[in-house]
Amino acid sequence: MSDAGQPVPTRDPLRRAADGWLDHLRVERGRSEHTLSAYRRDLARYLDFLASQGVGSPEDVREQQVSDFLVHLRHGDAEHPPLAPTSAARAVVAVRGLHRFLAIEGEVSADPAQQVQPPTPPRRLPRVLSVQDVERLLSAAAVGGTPAALRDRALLEVLYGCGARVSEAIGLDLDDVDLGREGGAGAVVRLFGKGRKERIVPLGSYACDALNAWLVQGRPGLARKGSGTPAVFVNTRGGRLSRQSAWNTIKAAAERAHLHGEISPHTLRHSFATHLLDGGADVRVVQELLGHASVTTTQIYTHVSTQHLREVYAQAHPRARR
Repeated sequence: MSDAGQPVPTRDPLRRAADGWLDHLRVERGRSEHTLSAYRRDLARYLDFLASQGVGSPEDVREQQVSDFLVHLRHGDAEHPPLAPTSAARAVVAVRGLHRFLAIEGEVSADPAQQVQPPTPPRRLPRVLSVQDVERLLSAAAVGGTPAALRDRALLEVLYGCGARVSEAIGLDLDDVDLGREGGAGAVVRLFGKGRKERIVPLGSYACDALNAWLVQGRPGLARKGSGTPAVFVNTRGGRLSRQSAWNTIKAAAERAHLHGEISPHTLRHSFATHLLDGGADVRVVQELLGHASVTTTQIYTHVSTQHLREVYAQAHPRARR
């Protein structure tokens, strides 16, 4: 009851159902906060759309309304711009997940989204840097020799040397790093991917050296400013480095290296995979290193190396050149 003696208003059934599904994803499925934030935005737009259609309960949703929402996503309205196929597909995945969850839990008698398929996004090959450009980028991250410069070099070396996602790199704790014996032999890192799935990835000598320099010479001074976080990568206040700071680090290094076009943490992950395949690594080994659930996801990188295949063909085939 409120102070005025009136019942406190509760969330409407649809929003309560959406919150329940998101809680399930966080607690039971271990989804990352990044994924949950994206789904939360998608579902907020979906619930606003249903409200505009006069739908107030999960049991009242019909397949046509889910299909109409997909059309709404692609065309937009006065308040929302149209979404690209990739973003629209993610929103439909969120909607389908919500209704499937409600059906499994017995909250509704049928799943109205079961037959609604997300749009197929155009297949885009990931951007890949050459080995020379990666070296320029890494060198540009270590300007000045300050603690922040040591951290930035170590972060980029881990992203490229391990093929780590940015969330995996900034999520590293000190206990997740084993620098091995002298010279870096046997060094590994423990990464936690989507759904907190754990994998162990070897740490190359360059990444090992950069991490060691950061942990010994740079991190202690910055960490003392915080409250004792176990994070490997900390900011200037001693707290765990954020995703945005990691992005800004790469952007600044790319500008100093005079590399044009958009370069993100995922660019280094793409480059890691492609350079491994160019060097003769088996695609299933690369799949394990990347933490892909299916080799199909990894196989996109086999299409990136067309130029490399042409070069090998030109050099190796007896009738490739006149």
